[in-house]
Amino acid sequence: MLDANENPFETHLNEHLQELNRYPDPHFEALREAIAHYRSVLPEQIFLGNGSDEAIDLLIRMCCIPGKDRILITPPTYGMYQVSADIHGIETIKIPLKPDFSLETKAIIEKRDEASIIFLCSPNNPTANLLEQGDILRIMDGYHGIVVVDEAYMDFSPGDSLLPFLGKYPNLVILQTLSKAFGLAGIRLGMAFGSPEIIRILMAIKPPYNINSITQWRALQAFKEPEIIQQNIKTILQNRSKLIEDLSSLPMVKKIHSSAANFLLVQFDDALSYYKKLAAQGIIVRYRGDQLHCENCLRITVGTAIENQKLTDTLRILS
Repeated sequence: MLDANENPFETHLNEHLQELNRYPDPHFEALREAIAHYRSVLPEQIFLGNGSDEAIDLLIRMCCIPGKDRILITPPTYGMYQVSADIHGIETIKIPLKPDFSLETKAIIEKRDEASIIFLCSPNNPTANLLEQGDILRIMDGYHGIVVVDEAYMDFSPGDSLLPFLGKYPNLVILQTLSKAFGLAGIRLGMAFGSPEIIRILMAIKPPYNINSITQWRALQAFKEPEIIQQNIKTILQNRSKLIEDLSSLPMVKKIHSSAANFLLVQFDDALSYYKKLAAQGIIVRYRGDQLHCENCLRITVGTAIENQKLTDTLRILS
């Protein structure tokens, strides 16, 4: 192996990680096989990125010409769609969600042909709700651009993934991640599922070794232990129900929006004040009161039972 200017001396972190002096598998074949088995898709329908953010960035670079093409988003939603578009000089069409956080389907259909990519987040961040699958399918029907459905939180949802629709809609791309249900945010691995044609292009334009060997190894172990992942999801859902119950009893909490994710969007009587007070007590949540339809809202991640109890106990004292 004298072709890639690698160091010839191996560095072993442990017995499971060999040959770190060599560049990682650029096609992540073993990992794609494991994911394909877990998600019931084909390996050639899978792209892996350095977090889902890399897939978002590459899709925009693949489909959009700066200063000419546009994307469509539905605020309030995940901020990286806008950030990536701005970085590449791509204009953004915004069709806000309704006050109940559902899609303005008719308005999106009327504007969709002006966009090269439509980004839909379901369950949505920061609102935590699942978008109606029928609305998404209506948006895709007759549309010739790319529809990206971000399913980062789908494992916590009672709804169904759109993965089974990949064969019917060749312009559909689904994003998922190991950062949420799998509890592997630190290894930065995102997945994009799409037609083999789209995946081939993404594989061609990505950096040659974008997923390092340690990440590939750790992710592969996770897919070999699905029972652990499922137990963790079950525990988080139980903790979510208990957290909703405890927050509902607090006088400063005005509304808890329905959640299909591992977080809650909670309306307070003075969200910014409680955000600062919680931070002073070492409890960090996310202020979302500056986003559309999220007035006086905090986004609260469902933690461990102990963390959730500390949060609600602290709020009770602050009241």
